Amino acid sequence: MRIVLDTNVFVSGIFFGGVPGRILDGWRDARVQLVLSPEILEEYQRVGQVLSAQYLGVDLEPFLGLLAVQAEIVEAPSLTERVSADPDDDKFLACAISTGVAVIVSGDKDLLDQSGWRSIRVLRPRQFADEFLLEK
Repeated sequence: MRIVLDTNVFVSGIFFGGVPGRILDGWRDARVQLVLSPEILEEYQRVGQVLSAQYLGVDLEPFLGLLAVQAEIVEAPSLTERVSADPDDDKFLACAISTGVAVIVSGDKDLLDQSGWRSIRVLRPRQFADEFLLEK
């Protein structure tokens, strides 16, 4: 299954594990395919570097390297109009709509409020894991 992963879920999975970590495990195990744009990758890097300075035991670079070879990185045209209350969230919607991805995983309220826009489901990490990452 192809998904767009919001930055808060990606970095939370790397730095803190939990359910977001299970989603990254699903990616590692090829049960999900991450789809992102260069703008999303840049945000992952920027936010990850800030957290790396606070949590010295976590190395972000292997995850970013994996993204370069295992994620689907696509050019996603910007939306023609603002959709989310937070304009920074529109890049996730643009990526999903331009690639036909039906699910964005996020803990961000402004992005969650957009669930259903153009048939894109925005799911919390727990909702996604419960529905799509059932233990085998």
